[in-house]
Amino acid sequence: MTLTDFTPIQIGKNPDLDAWFTIFFLENHIDPFAYPTKVSTLEQIEFMVYLENNERFYPCSDKMFDAIMSRKYPKHLKEEYQKVYDKVMKLVDDVIDSDYDRNFLKSLIKIKYDHEIETGLLIPSRLEKRLCKIFSSRTHIENPYFDEKRKENKRVKNLLTSETFKKALNQINGSIEDINSLSLYELREKIKEIEFQRLLSLLSAPHLWTDDNAKMPTLPQFKEIFKTRIAGNGMNRLTQLIHTPKSKILWLLDDSGGVVVDIFIARFLAELGHIVILAVKESPFFKKISLSDTRNDPILTKALETAHFIHEKAIGKNELVQRLKQDENIYVISDGTHETLNLLLTSTTFSRIFKEVDCVISRGKGQKNRLINTHFQFTRDVINISEENGELTITFKPRHPDFINFSHKDLEEKANRIIDQMKSAKARNMTVMFYSGIIGSIPGKIDVAKKIMSLFIDNLNQLSTDLFIINPSKYYEPGMDADDLMYMWEIVQRSGYIDIWRFQTADDIADSFALMNQKVPPEWIGKDSTYSTGCTKEMRIAQDVQRRNTEMQLIGPSLDKFMRRNEYGVGSMYDQRLADI
Repeated sequence: MTLTDFTPIQIGKNPDLDAWFTIFFLENHIDPFAYPTKVSTLEQIEFMVYLENNERFYPCSDKMFDAIMSRKYPKHLKEEYQKVYDKVMKLVDDVIDSDYDRNFLKSLIKIKYDHEIETGLLIPSRLEKRLCKIFSSRTHIENPYFDEKRKENKRVKNLLTSETFKKALNQINGSIEDINSLSLYELREKIKEIEFQRLLSLLSAPHLWTDDNAKMPTLPQFKEIFKTRIAGNGMNRLTQLIHTPKSKILWLLDDSGGVVVDIFIARFLAELGHIVILAVKESPFFKKISLSDTRNDPILTKALETAHFIHEKAIGKNELVQRLKQDENIYVISDGTHETLNLLLTSTTFSRIFKEVDCVISRGKGQKNRLINTHFQFTRDVINISEENGELTITFKPRHPDFINFSHKDLEEKANRIIDQMKSAKARNMTVMFYSGIIGSIPGKIDVAKKIMSLFIDNLNQLSTDLFIINPSKYYEPGMDADDLMYMWEIVQRSGYIDIWRFQTADDIADSFALMNQKVPPEWIGKDSTYSTGCTKEMRIAQDVQRRNTEMQLIGPSLDKFMRRNEYGVGSMYDQRLADI
């Protein structure tokens, strides 16, 4: 099956298939309604995945999903389950010395394994996590492969700091054809490309760190590695990326050994002025690199000593943008999980960064299955770098062409245009009012909210002289989420040009419906700006602004009522607590 022949599930046509599809999410513990504190909301997933036709995202390849949905328990599915079982059993053999403990643990895992695979509903990576949980809970061994990971990382560190490697990396040896015909600028750009490709080619030789008997390559051997064929359609996009000034790159790290090469490449990109955010696992998972490894492995600690760690699991957009504007080029974050890449379980911080960067680079075949070998398209360009049989494959999947992205620069420009209007109004001796009200706090009623806000403001303008009112509902654009709007409005609100900041009251809403000759609908009765998550945040900003500009007036509900709403559901325009209602 190729990605072009894949047919998504169409809910509502086959009740039997729909039931199997539903139980698939429940059995894999990836249903946001059944596990609301663990599984990302639809809005958070849409930071990363561009969903069409009300389709639900699932964290596996199309081939795996098709095998599970077929209900035939095909050979491919059985083989993948067996690989998971063998991998966990090897872990037990590698780590447990006592014969009794080893055999007991194997028997326990086998019982769990037989039970879990009975229906053929589990994604293999979810099975892997459950079996690993038995191992960790019974043994209390947090990072079973720590010594082996440390050993592999040290081998790569020795390789990259060797004089032989440095000499090989810096040799030209006819690598640049027609060198005399190139300008200095073209020559510098070509040198970047050659060095970048040589560094990437090291990822095609994992035996250099996984094989205990591997020897340091000689100069000719390094040159052969540098000639490694790179397959796939992604090298051109990677090259284009490094030539794009100040690119922001999310780099999803994989296993030990190769991670040291990844960090070396990240430092190379940082020196060119790019920002690289390295994503690790929240906690140890086989040979995957975790936060624990970055703290306890001296090789990684040294390699990342100048990196800036973002430890918050739910950082807000405004703070994230400010962090990425710091004089830092390498960042480290956790993806929030301890399993193979699962976008349904990643942290809020990871999701927001995914949306903010220019490109996502993933490493290894496991991540390739989740990002490339699926019909799903994403909100950012995705590149995968994988090694197989000594060959490097770089695959590129462009972001969905219909995804609308507002960069922080776009939002700042929009904010500055509004500020220019405020300045112009002030120059004409007009009073500037900012009107904060409900826009998206009542799910599904955004159009109604915009209409009643605009009607009220138009009426207020007719009743007033020399009043310039900023109507936030007129500046909402398709594709903007709550993060985008709050980032833009905070710039406007802190500009110092607001004379009156008015917060919508229940009377304002009632007056708006009266202007339409309508009775107030039940969902709007008694509502005011205190019901809005955004207005609650804005009231805190307003108080801060008023402390600096004591002449600014605050009109609206009393301050003590702005206590109900606290934090947006990620990407949504209503409080996260309302998602359960």
